[in-house]
Amino acid sequence: MPENEKGNKRIYLSSPTMHGEEQRFVAEAFDTNWVAPLGPNVNSFETEMASYTGCGYAAALSSGTAAIHLGLKLLGVKRDDIVFVSDLTFSASCNPIVYEGAVPVFIDSEPDTWNMSPEALERAFEKYPHPKAVVVVHLYGTPAKLDEIMEICDRHQVPVLEDAAESLGSTYKGSFTGTFGRIGVYSFNGNKIITTSGGGMLVSKEEALVREARVLSTQARDAARHYQHSKIGYNYRMSNVVAGIGRGQLIHMSEHKILKNKIYDKYKEAFADISEISMNPMNPKGDANNWLSCITLEEGCRVTPTRIMDALASENIESRPIWKPMHLQPVFAGCDFFNQNAAGISVGEDIFNRGVCLPSDIKNTDEDMEKIIRIIKGLF
Repeated sequence: MPENEKGNKRIYLSSPTMHGEEQRFVAEAFDTNWVAPLGPNVNSFETEMASYTGCGYAAALSSGTAAIHLGLKLLGVKRDDIVFVSDLTFSASCNPIVYEGAVPVFIDSEPDTWNMSPEALERAFEKYPHPKAVVVVHLYGTPAKLDEIMEICDRHQVPVLEDAAESLGSTYKGSFTGTFGRIGVYSFNGNKIITTSGGGMLVSKEEALVREARVLSTQARDAARHYQHSKIGYNYRMSNVVAGIGRGQLIHMSEHKILKNKIYDKYKEAFADISEISMNPMNPKGDANNWLSCITLEEGCRVTPTRIMDALASENIESRPIWKPMHLQPVFAGCDFFNQNAAGISVGEDIFNRGVCLPSDIKNTDEDMEKIIRIIKGLF
């Protein structure tokens, strides 16, 4: 494990945790020469993920971004279409909208869960009554207010794509995130709760949508002996080797979630006596995977997010800012945005200004956690 010049070991934000089963599935791929895209591990990973989440059907892909892109295409998003999307998120949630030449319209967060504001979403529908789709993100693993959001979208007859990239294993009223919209998306990037090093999955209860995703992700080759293509396809399918890693990781999904929850609870208990610190909020109707544990600092607090991140970095401890809202990104300048607040700074920008993502690696020891907490509390 890398050390800094002080001899401090590296404490990561959220790094991969391997167990051993991954090697067995990968070895099977090599032993049977299934190292190209597709194969038994891909098929089994899809089946096992569908069984775990109850999503219906699944297509294993090269990334969560690829899954969002294909999901938008399956929902019929085309050039100049309007797509509503969560504002407080990573850019991968909205970049695929632009891939299709469509127009992202950003919806602010609400303070209760940090996710898409139903109130701001209603106002967006008043101005744009016929968006092609709504992309809802479950930020840092906390489920959004799905009852309210799904009711609004159903009333307007607009399909929902759930970006559950960060929330695999999280539930809302007993059902897994990613299974409420017409399409759900998971990510297995290296820092996620389970990983395939890089990869993602598109899920749906509609078998026809997943079947078409598989076609599009393998260059949309027609069912002919020769190579024939009637539509544009993509090289988005997951490899059999990578899927083997995912199968081994999925075995430990529940264990990983328990460990993530313990990290959140440890921070919450440790900072309970510091009035200037608040943990990222939970949805009382859900059960979060707590992919990342985050804090916000009281307005005007003399300890800033930068001071906390610098203090941790000096001890070789990784942390990072809250996602910068999309409506503030230079690449999306000029895109419309709907603020939760009637006037002034948005909820998402306020969270960004006052927030920090804390080390949430499930390999953190008790000593690691105590060190992180001691450094932060020492600033107060």
